[in-house]
Order: sequence, then C-alpha cells, then structure tokens
Amino acid sequence: MNKADLIRKVATEVGKTQKDLTVLIDTIFNTITDTLASGEKVSIAGFGTFDVIERAAREGRNPKTNETIMIKASKAPKFKASSALKDAVNE
Repeated sequence: MNKADLIRKVATEVGKTQKDLTVLIDTIFNTITDTLASGEKVSIAGFGTFDVIERAAREGRNPKTNETIMIKASKAPKFKASSALKDAVNE
C-alpha cells in the first residue's frame, strides 16, 4: 500500500473526499516529521513510538577503492511498534 492507496481507502471508509484526506494525512506526516526534527518523541497508543537516534561518527571503507573514510555523526528516525500492533500483525 502506498500513500495514494491509503488516502483512497480512508476516504472511502470515513465518507470524505480524497482531497480532504490528502490534506489531513499530509498534516499528520508533517507534524510527526517536525516533532522528530525538534528532538521530541511521538507516541501513538496502540500503534507505536517514533523517536530519533543519534549515530556517532565512525570510520568506514569505500568498497570500490578500499580507502578508509570518515562517516560523520548523524541522526536517524526510529519506529518501535506497540505490542498491540505486533499482536495484530501476528494473528
């Protein structure tokens, strides 16, 4: 399922237009993104938790030349599914 499929399915189930749902879903995604970018966690009960992890700088290797390179520190989004979501997937 992609974003368009999600919008279509939710619009059908709630009886709203796809245009209305596109605005709603974009707003939800943007809010989660902005919250994570500000360093905060997003917890959605029964679904899961979005968080940001920090990756330390490290030494890596260019596989083509086998040359040693430095990979700079970075942040990455992380999602941890709730037990309710895990149970639903495993039914």
